[in-house]
Parts: sequence; C-alpha cells; structure tokens
Amino acid sequence: MSTKQKADLKVIILGDYNVGKTSLICRYIEGKFRGQEPTIGAAFFLKQWGPYNVAVWDTAGDEKYSGLSHFYCRSAGAAILAYDINDPKTFESLWARFSPMLSAANDDCMRVIVATKSDLLEPGSREITVDEGKRLAREFNAHIDLTKVPFEPYFETSSKLGTGVTEVFEYIFQHCLPLSDEQKKRHTDIIDLVDAPRGQDKTKCSC
Repeated sequence: MSTKQKADLKVIILGDYNVGKTSLICRYIEGKFRGQEPTIGAAFFLKQWGPYNVAVWDTAGDEKYSGLSHFYCRSAGAAILAYDINDPKTFESLWARFSPMLSAANDDCMRVIVATKSDLLEPGSREITVDEGKRLAREFNAHIDLTKVPFEPYFETSSKLGTGVTEVFEYIFQHCLPLSDEQKKRHTDIIDLVDAPRGQDKTKCSC
C-alpha cells in the first residue's frame, strides 16, 4: 500500500441493516465470504487500484446511526447503495432514507445501485425487476452523463458465490480513476468493463 496520506477516491456504502454491505466489501477485499457481525458506526478499508489509493467506508444500516452515515458521506466520490433483492422494503428505503444523506457527497459522486443476496432468490419470487433497478440507478445519477459509462450503474450480486462483486468496484474505479493502457498492463488483475469506450471521461472524480 502506498504511503500517501490522502486517498485518491472515497467510496461510501449505504443500505439498510442486514442487506450484506460488509459481506460485499469483504468478498471484494479478501476474496472470500464470511458471516459478518453488524457494523457499528462505520468501518474503513483501503484498496490499491493501480497507482491510486481508494478508501472504502462501510456504514451501519441501523436507523440510530443515520447521523453518522450522513457524516461519513462527506467528500465521497462514489457511493454504493445496497439492497436485499429478496426484500422490497430495502429497495424502497434507498431513495426514501439514504438519498438525502448523499447531499454531503461530492457534486460528481457516482451512485451505484447494488442488489445483494441474488443466490437466495427463488424462481418466481422476484418482486423488484432489473428494469426497476436500472431506472432507480438513472434517477440517482441524473447529475451525471451516463453516456460516458458502458452501462447503467446497476448490479445484481452474491457475496456468497462472488457473483458480480468485483465488477461493482471495477466499474466505479474505471469511471472515477481511469488508468492508462500502460498502467493496465502493469496491473494485470484489473478487469476492463469497457469493450468500446464511449467518450470516457479521463478526469478523476474528486475525493
């Protein structure tokens, strides 16, 4: 890890209690699934992305910590808004409860909608469609030109199986901290989600 004191990007993860926010982060950072105790206040993780330092903040979903979550949103360049794909109430709360918290984030903060626990989705039991998820993602990112990203910032994931988890973070990093071709060659573990770049913005998001 670089010895730089200031992170190049701050990512905040928001969502209701027990939607799997910490499991999502740990699956990405550690590459494995494990049961997690509820987060109290917030937890802090560091990740190297090419030459950059990324700070990932995991926040508590319990309503009594809402004030702290708003505080930790300050200066965020990207936000993951997570909901349990099996619980429509957690989807509804993203706009009703967590959207106001992002007023403290950067003006250009990208908001990525992430459905968790897709491995528990039973056939025929789905209540929140992919189109509804993508529509919410567009609404959350009305301040961003989404033609500069390969697709809408919406993902369905399983931390237990590892499905879609890496893609969430790579999507954010490629938008906020784009790497040159030479940097990508030096860091071969990076997944390129853009087959044909469409006017990708080469300016870093604020941090």
